[in-house]
Amino acid sequence: MTIIDIMGHLGSFLSSITFMPQVYKAWKSKRIGDLSIYTILIVLCSTFIWLVYGLGYMLWPVIICNAIICALSFLLLYFKLTFKS
Repeated sequence: MTIIDIMGHLGSFLSSITFMPQVYKAWKSKRIGDLSIYTILIVLCSTFIWLVYGLGYMLWPVIICNAIICALSFLLLYFKLTFKS
């Protein structure tokens, strides 16, 4: 594994965990009123497109990162639609 591969996997890991604190906070508090639904939808679209790109070229750091962020974004969207503001 080259330094570039390591950097790709490290960047993928760090990007993947960016939404975890927000998801955890929303789940614990059952409040997500301040989070914009448009932001969630933009992130969903963006990660889906990156996921397709990653799958097309079999770029595992891109696939793993965007699959995780996509799942977390779907969870935030679910919270946004079900929790009272």
